[in-house]
Amino acid sequence: MLELYSNYPRYFNAVDCIIFGYDIAEKELKLLLIKRSLEPALGQWSLAGGFVQEKESLDDAACRVLCTLTGLSDLFMEQLYTYGEIKRDPGARVISTAYFALIGIHELDPEIRRHNGAHWRSLSNLPDLIFDHRKMVDRALSELVETVKVRPMGFELLPEKFTLVQLQNLYEAIYQRPIDKRNFRKKILSMELLEKQEEKERETSKKGAWYFRFNESKYRELARNGFFFNLSVS
Repeated sequence: MLELYSNYPRYFNAVDCIIFGYDIAEKELKLLLIKRSLEPALGQWSLAGGFVQEKESLDDAACRVLCTLTGLSDLFMEQLYTYGEIKRDPGARVISTAYFALIGIHELDPEIRRHNGAHWRSLSNLPDLIFDHRKMVDRALSELVETVKVRPMGFELLPEKFTLVQLQNLYEAIYQRPIDKRNFRKKILSMELLEKQEEKERETSKKGAWYFRFNESKYRELARNGFFFNLSVS
């Protein structure tokens, strides 16, 4: 079959993964970066990526990159956009499809991260990135901001149990602006997707704040019946 296309030029296909994590202690959204291990741009800051192998789909390649870097499987991941500018990679003509993934920083084993040379960097203080990787990050962040308003993706970044303050801090980190506390709590509680736990978080206040859990199965059931998640708040 390849002989049918032998007269046409061939290009490299790659995937690049924009991996967001949330630091619940520092209340910051972060990006997982590596130092590039080959030329061109050897040793410079880069997204995690790689070339698509002969018997891989794009999704399979992105899953391989993510699993190799983090040691985690079954992560939230979505295809974002394909970048095909002719000179985007000075090494060769490379067409790259970007994916963005969400990881709770608490889930990533520090030993695995150090072994793979991966570093969490705050979005408010990112280093210079190779090629068009900063453009990929900016587009992924814009997509994340819009998507968390209408889908409960943000819970992927939190521990299983969280307080309402921690949840609001997360959304403020994603939206990159303050949110009115009363409006936020009224809206999130009115959807009846959070289960109050019989336990309080007491590390940050003497009185303590109740823990909640996101009921994903209830959300899926409601969504099948036309429920619309909406957390667009001022």
